[in-house]
Amino acid sequence: MGGYGSGRQNGRPLANEALTIDIAWMARTGRAVEGKLITGSLSWTWGGQPSGTIGYECDISKPDGALLTLRFDTTKRSTGEKRSHVQRVPLTFTRPHFGGKRWWMRCPFNGERVGKLYCPAGAEKFASREAYGISYYSQRIGEHDRPFEALFNLQERLGCERGWERPILRPKGMWKRTFAEYERRYRELDEQCYAAMKAKFGDLGDELF
Repeated sequence: MGGYGSGRQNGRPLANEALTIDIAWMARTGRAVEGKLITGSLSWTWGGQPSGTIGYECDISKPDGALLTLRFDTTKRSTGEKRSHVQRVPLTFTRPHFGGKRWWMRCPFNGERVGKLYCPAGAEKFASREAYGISYYSQRIGEHDRPFEALFNLQERLGCERGWERPILRPKGMWKRTFAEYERRYRELDEQCYAAMKAKFGDLGDELF
């Protein structure tokens, strides 16, 4: 498993610069399905380049004993030593008022029930944001960058490729009415990004855009 970025700013790792496992996204994309055992791989990119790949086995054949098993290798930067890891993450669920089940993972450090686990650069285990003391990049970015971060987060939520002016697609199974609200928000953020870019480049704005 590779790493990307420094993974830290002012001594604290950043959520945007850590490999992230999102159990809701896995369920939405068919990588975690109740009543089934599914194996596969998860991959990440950074700046258009591969940044990490792990193997996984998601066993929800018995909901009360559901388990996500992660298999990956790490390389110690100082010595080049390679290590193989097998991490088993217990899964649990809650029942929302609107029906169905919502799946969660248990942090291996504090047992916290979370929707996402992170592995910052240099770490050898996926754990919760609180366990690693991870900050969000959006807490440290300038005003002009905030609409871009919001746009990218919306794209990720839909399982689409990040990037300004990259289209969003309706995920399989999502109601058209729900996706229409995402599209409305996407157009709103796109306009904010356009305005931010013109403001950032000042007098050059009219020539660039």
